Amino acid sequence: MKNIIIILDSLGIGADLHAADYGDQNANTLLNIKNAVSHMKLPNLLSLGLSNIKGLESLSDGIQIPTPVLPGSFARLMARSKGKDTTTGHWEIAGLITKTPFPTYPNGFPDSIVTEFEKKTGRKVIGNYPASGTEIIKNLGEHHMQSGNIILYTSADSVFQIAAHEEIVPLPQLYEYCKVARKILQPPHGVARVIARPFIGEIGNFVRTANRHDYSLPPPNLTMLDYIAKNDQSVIGIGKIYDIFVGSGITASIPTKNNMDGVDKLIKAMREPFDGLIFINLVDFDSLYGHRNDPDGYADALMHFDARLPEILDALGESDILYITADHGCDPTTESTDHTREYVPLLVYGKGLRSGVDLGTRKGFGHIAATVLDSLGVDGDVEGESFLSELTNPS
Repeated sequence: MKNIIIILDSLGIGADLHAADYGDQNANTLLNIKNAVSHMKLPNLLSLGLSNIKGLESLSDGIQIPTPVLPGSFARLMARSKGKDTTTGHWEIAGLITKTPFPTYPNGFPDSIVTEFEKKTGRKVIGNYPASGTEIIKNLGEHHMQSGNIILYTSADSVFQIAAHEEIVPLPQLYEYCKVARKILQPPHGVARVIARPFIGEIGNFVRTANRHDYSLPPPNLTMLDYIAKNDQSVIGIGKIYDIFVGSGITASIPTKNNMDGVDKLIKAMREPFDGLIFINLVDFDSLYGHRNDPDGYADALMHFDARLPEILDALGESDILYITADHGCDPTTESTDHTREYVPLLVYGKGLRSGVDLGTRKGFGHIAATVLDSLGVDGDVEGESFLSELTNPS
């Protein structure tokens, strides 16, 4: 038996009860995209029950839902963790609540951190302020090419990002610099992620590559992944899952180039004979479209995923369970390019499960972890309650 969790990275569905604390009270990634992009249609996700989630009823307006309808069960989830970033979202999905937010640096990193980093890498730093990744290489890329100094920047999230041209700083060297930064950035400066941001191209025409690499803090406690692995079942991480959990509890890791490459590798893994978990992050929604304020690109990416959904469902075994959810929002229609604090959707489908169950609005992403462990027969101390009985017991 397999459980499959698909993270549609940043697909928020509306400001949650804490959104105002983050300045995100007007955020609604999915509906604001729909309102901005009239041609967006997601018939297969609607067939699974997406528009049955509270607040998303208007998604089905004017859309012909394909038959036969395969209604999944559905819920709206609200984070319990402090924050709105990738790490806290994924850790909470895996059953771990982040009670103290990771540090952020709206004014850049302190001199003590920068000086130590420069000393240990032997390279000077330029930048050191919050910025869009595409804008900062446009603004500082020429300086970097001419001087060899590396670009440091951050955002509203807890990240230490290092950008460098692959011809100026070879990838192995850039990754080594990130490892140096990761060792330096421990509490109280324990940022959630150090991120390598390589790019290529000529001055005036720089393009970021797919060779990004994340260096996260390790989870402070065991997660769903650890419990499954300790129970001698497989945990396959696809995309950046390995990086987010620093390999903890991952028995096999599969890198991806983009969303559709990820779907290809997901389907292949689903057809392999094993028991356990497949956990995949589809990052393009967030990195290519949310952070770049590109609702048209985001809508197209959602439609591409929607078109592949029948293949994913076809690869499900008789006892397998599929979960489709998100880790936070990143509304591309707002002025900010940062993540947004939002509810996230949850669709659950299995051939042997009850269909069309309204699981309501639930506080905590960790209900997913509890349900996964319950279905796999694995004991584990996670922050959440299983809803498996609601999907398996007669109504």
